[in-house]
Amino acid sequence: MIEIKNVYKSYTMTEQGLVVLKDVSLNIEPGEFVSIMGPSGSGKSTLLNIIGLLDVPDSGSYKIYGHEVTELRDDDLAILRRRVFGFVFQQFNLLQKMTALQNVELPLLYSKGQLNVNTAKGLLDKVGLSERIQHKPQQLSGGQQQRVAIARSLINGPKIVLADEPTGNLDSSSGKEILQMLKGLNEQGITVILVTHEESIAKQADRLIRIHDGQIVSDEKLNKGTKNSKNGAADFSMTAPSPFSVAEFTEHFKEGIKTLMANKVRTALSVLGILIGVAAVIAMLALGTGAKMAVEKELSSLGSNMLVLRSGSTRMMGGGVVEGGSVVRFTLDDVSTVKEAIPYIKEASPVVSGKAQTTYQDKDWSTQIIGAGPSYSSMHSLYPERGRFFTDDENRTRSRVALIGVTVLRELFGENSDPLGAFIKINKVSFQIIGVLPERGASGPRDNDDVVVIPCLTAMYRLLGKDHVDYIEMEVDSPENIDAVQESVSEMVIKQHKIPFSRQKDAFQIRNLAEMQNAMSETSRILSMLLTAIAAVSLLVGGIGIMNIMLVSVTERTKEIGLRKAIGARSVDILSQFVTEAGVIGIFGGIVGIVLGVLITFVMSKLAGWTTYISTSSIFLSFVFSVGVGVIFGIWPAKKASKLNPIEALRHE
Repeated sequence: MIEIKNVYKSYTMTEQGLVVLKDVSLNIEPGEFVSIMGPSGSGKSTLLNIIGLLDVPDSGSYKIYGHEVTELRDDDLAILRRRVFGFVFQQFNLLQKMTALQNVELPLLYSKGQLNVNTAKGLLDKVGLSERIQHKPQQLSGGQQQRVAIARSLINGPKIVLADEPTGNLDSSSGKEILQMLKGLNEQGITVILVTHEESIAKQADRLIRIHDGQIVSDEKLNKGTKNSKNGAADFSMTAPSPFSVAEFTEHFKEGIKTLMANKVRTALSVLGILIGVAAVIAMLALGTGAKMAVEKELSSLGSNMLVLRSGSTRMMGGGVVEGGSVVRFTLDDVSTVKEAIPYIKEASPVVSGKAQTTYQDKDWSTQIIGAGPSYSSMHSLYPERGRFFTDDENRTRSRVALIGVTVLRELFGENSDPLGAFIKINKVSFQIIGVLPERGASGPRDNDDVVVIPCLTAMYRLLGKDHVDYIEMEVDSPENIDAVQESVSEMVIKQHKIPFSRQKDAFQIRNLAEMQNAMSETSRILSMLLTAIAAVSLLVGGIGIMNIMLVSVTERTKEIGLRKAIGARSVDILSQFVTEAGVIGIFGGIVGIVLGVLITFVMSKLAGWTTYISTSSIFLSFVFSVGVGVIFGIWPAKKASKLNPIEALRHE
């Protein structure tokens, strides 16, 4: 069954190294009860660890059922360990956060990929602990803890039980009980290898091997009888359940929660970085999205594919803007010419503007007057919320009709009043209200809703006294034609108004609102990227915090890692466990951060009056990034844990 030949093992503790085993050769048959006895430091525990695949020899041969195992990889040793061996330790090595039931069924997580409560309960019943299955180790006596350890060693149906000083920390009565249990297992056909330094315990076995200074000095048969082993050859296929089974993930998730709750202050400090990052991402995205929506709203009011033709050569004089002597003044004929002569122009509208005093009953309000053509409504997507826009006939007959913005409505009529059909006076001229314009908000200091729109001819000849228009707005049919139309309009104006070459630069201006739209959109995009980058830095800081807490956790739980490896956990199992626990921190931080981010966004919107918008995608994105940061920054500590040597980890204090 076990064949060890010429095994050497040393540890680098001095320059020469400390040789623990020297040319050890040993055979163990199925069904034997073997005790290995020797003084402290004789190498007996090292030999047991090599037999149990927790350690590897420096040289020599070790075969199980004829298969050489000294050259197997660590993960292959773990798989073989779970299939062949059950361990009973002097220090019990029970996980303190788990109940007796959970400790016993833990090896199934690695061997079967799922837990089995009934099997674990049955084993605890066999060792006389059916009443204690929900007790944690600190609630059990030493003898009871060792019985839990024996039940755990049997959960995978081992062929060999290895007991390292199983009675060393027990009183004589409990020690006898444990020894009788081991004898009972041997009588069932399980091979038992027991390490002890007590003569009376060693002689309870069928075979006594004495070891001194790393060498076997005697090998004595105490019982001449033979037992028939019920165990066949070991399964040497190295396939194993996936470490990402639902049961294992659930167990790791629960373990992550327990770890968080066991170190509340440290966990809170670690989670703080993540939740601040998530809250910042949500708040910044809400602010950026809100700013983008405000810009889009402003752009829609400007119109799409718009060109504006206006007089040039303006200068400051007497505290106001005045036109120079070389400017071109545009008339209604220019509007007709532009629309008819130049292809690709979808609509064109003359515009005049000025300030005026409006009054209604005992209320008055100074506002902006815009005189425009009927197409002004479609060009600016300025469709009235109530009422209608004026018609061509009303413009041609200079009708005194008006549409008012919501600010004018509020100041003259009140918030919820219906002004349709009412008459107001604009600079003492009566106008009938036929519509209320949609709310557009503010653009910096300018209130886009503090406006009255009236027919262009009415504004020119009945209100503002102008014989020319202030500018002409043109809507091009597609963005691809804007440059061509702009050039054609420029050529038309120069030809129509006979502008000499020396004056062409300053005589008029053509503004491309599409360029302004692109500039505003790009500014909004850059702002959003900047705000998101700032939030990302917060997430990065939170990730570093998670990495720190996981590194501390690995150090604190080194012995636990060693135990998990002893009962069959592969490196990838340990890796997935710690990565999952790091993900738990990210999940918790993400949830709290989302709540905080929504709260911050609400406060910004209410107190500062900023436009904000929280989208479902931003919440989902923030949560995914939170978990992702937790997992990514947990990988290094997890890899460090997965590479620990099982026997060195078990010896860690």
